[in-house]
Amino acid sequence: QVQLVESGGGLVQPGGSLTLSCAASGIIFSAYVMGWYRQAPGKQREWVATIQDNGITNYAGSVKGRFTISRDNAKNTVYLQMNSLKPEDTAVYYCGNPGYNYWGQGTQVTVSS
Repeated sequence: QVQLVESGGGLVQPGGSLTLSCAASGIIFSAYVMGWYRQAPGKQREWVATIQDNGITNYAGSVKGRFTISRDNAKNTVYLQMNSLKPEDTAVYYCGNPGYNYWGQGTQVTVSS
């Protein structure tokens, strides 16, 4: 059974930083492309960043230069380092692989003063 468990969300002031983690089990983690997605209230889920099995990364334009996705295959974990956070980054953040319909439960990130 595949499980993805996100953690690390919370309340942060504009300009602050947070690091999200997503621990995977039930899959050969190193073989999978993993991504971070987010869904703000009243909006559709949107792609944030992806890291391929070979470590190549891609980012949505809205987060490029501020967010960094990384993975530790020994720990079956993917991370999202978020810097220079803005109020518009407020959302529930999910890790997953939509091609296989693998999703975590999400973690709330709120950017507010």
